[in-house]
Amino acid sequence: MYRDMTKRVMVGNVPIGGGAPIAIQSMTNTKTEDVAATVAQINYLAAAGCQIIRCAVPTMEAALALREIKKQINIPLVADIHFDYKLAIASIENGADKIRINPGNIGGPENIKAVVEKALEYNVPIRVGVNSGSLEKELVKKYGGVTAEGLVESALDKLRIMESFGMKDMIVSIKSSDVPMCIKAHELIAKQTDYPIHVGITEAGPVKTGIIKSSVGLGVILGQGIGDTVRVSLTGDRIEEVRTAQKVLAALGLRKDGIEVVSCPTCGRTQIDLIGLATQVEELVAGYDLDIKVAVMGCVVNGPGEAREADLGVAGGIGEGLLFKKGQIIRKMPESELLAALKDELDHWND
Repeated sequence: MYRDMTKRVMVGNVPIGGGAPIAIQSMTNTKTEDVAATVAQINYLAAAGCQIIRCAVPTMEAALALREIKKQINIPLVADIHFDYKLAIASIENGADKIRINPGNIGGPENIKAVVEKALEYNVPIRVGVNSGSLEKELVKKYGGVTAEGLVESALDKLRIMESFGMKDMIVSIKSSDVPMCIKAHELIAKQTDYPIHVGITEAGPVKTGIIKSSVGLGVILGQGIGDTVRVSLTGDRIEEVRTAQKVLAALGLRKDGIEVVSCPTCGRTQIDLIGLATQVEELVAGYDLDIKVAVMGCVVNGPGEAREADLGVAGGIGEGLLFKKGQIIRKMPESELLAALKDELDHWND
């Protein structure tokens, strides 16, 4: 179901589905019981653009800590539960805005019913999650291995179980570290349910390789209109998850991410230190809340044309460059003055 036609579910004050903007999520890697460390990480990520945060709840102490954590953060808090349904109930009672469970690993129907009843009592939505690493043995056997079809069947079955107990506010996720499988699974499930879909390439890997895998997979899935929330799963600083998600959404035209910088890859015609200049420009524009495009081009072949198409830009020559603004050349100057000239224009952009 394309994102403008999925159900609307509220996670705290953040709308999910029904055409709402795609929400960026991340997950803490602190011990949730350590309230100070967890709050510090959540606020750090929120300042960078994270809109929903998930915390692991492996113990009752962690579940009880959610109450104090909630008092010190400003974004919705999701409790990640496995195996013990009592932790899900305690998390709801202690302020979780959403819980994430796999109904297949928290016990029998009576446990699932107890969780649903508590969620309904507190008006808390549930994310039903299925990962390729935990697909049921019978489905692995049925499909001859872990497949997209098996993931979808598992997820739909779990949604039906939850519905049988009266749960309607749900978000579904079907994740795999195999990019083609993950893409296919999302394409299949989007045709079979109208619940909002949380998208991610699970266990994507260390930062460099994980960013590539996530960008490819998320780009294909989100580009088809599938997905209502997103997490980039990386082995590294959580800030990279948030930044990568922002860049992916911006590249797809699904959100604005401040100033967009375009730059040429350089070639033998380049006569200025374009790589150094482009890097400095990228760092410079991070400090401005402007919805414009800045071009940094290296030579006279494509440079002037690309620079003119941007709101602001430079095109390099032999140790010098042209400064463009809204398609017009406004100055010619030595290479050493280009960055300062760009900064001056950004400083006075709204004057």
